Amino acid sequence: MKTFTMPGTDIVAPNVLLGLMRIAEKSDDEVRELVRTARDAGIDFVDHADVYGNERHGCERRFAEALQLTSSQRDEITIQTKTGIREGYFDFSYEHILASVEGSLTALQTDRIDILLLHRADALVEPDEVARAFDDLEAAGKVRAFGVSNHTPRQIDLLRTSVRQPIVANQLQLSITHSPIIAQGIAANMVAEPQSITLDGGGIVDYCRLHDITIQAWSPFQAGFFTGVFLGSPEHPELNAVLDRLAAAYDVPTIAIATAWITRHPAQMQVVLGTTSPERVAAAALGSDLVLTRPEWYELFRAAGHIVP
Repeated sequence: MKTFTMPGTDIVAPNVLLGLMRIAEKSDDEVRELVRTARDAGIDFVDHADVYGNERHGCERRFAEALQLTSSQRDEITIQTKTGIREGYFDFSYEHILASVEGSLTALQTDRIDILLLHRADALVEPDEVARAFDDLEAAGKVRAFGVSNHTPRQIDLLRTSVRQPIVANQLQLSITHSPIIAQGIAANMVAEPQSITLDGGGIVDYCRLHDITIQAWSPFQAGFFTGVFLGSPEHPELNAVLDRLAAAYDVPTIAIATAWITRHPAQMQVVLGTTSPERVAAAALGSDLVLTRPEWYELFRAAGHIVP
């Protein structure tokens, strides 16, 4: 498993994470097997959010109850969670951020969150409130590092007018087929070509590289916005033919090639696995160290239907 030190932190992180948004109905044994399989593959970084589960903090609670981590075991795992989504609106207020973190700490049965992300951009955000919340959480030792999710460059710039801590991560949807944050730059300035349209406020991938912000790719195998996976899908025959051929050439499962397409990018991205299948976690993790060639990376990109002018 390839690891790196996340810029702005002392956190040594793998380039593949275990997302736990779907464990609410899993038994203790199933949760333990999932995490154990990930750990065996070198994944010691888990991703939560306060809204994951059938109730607020549900998946965080399920994780802690199933694992019952000792102090030393807790130290071996990087725990990331998110805040900001409420019932029908977003909330980056000082009061909500602090209350959410307290709820996460209780549910996770821990004294600290390693990384806290602001989940989706709040149109009514007051950067000074966010900064005050981050300062108080950091001073109390309750959060080690901070980041965002689904934010544009300008939204991050707005936060940075007040927030003094580094924004260490931005979690964004990205897969071979759902890759507007990459595809736009390749087809920039092509009139009447939808791929050339900027959807993120202006080059979020390049922005994150320039500002040492780690991109975390969520839904790395989804064809679109929760429209089903592209792996094995009859709607993506050309892409799956290339994936299968490369998988055979590298002697890895097909899902490992899909992982490697993301980790090959020089932005040093992390892949957030959302599956609850231990077998798929182990298979996907095999793409961590696999370095696709430039021609292979672009062949997959073209096979997914993107333009390479």
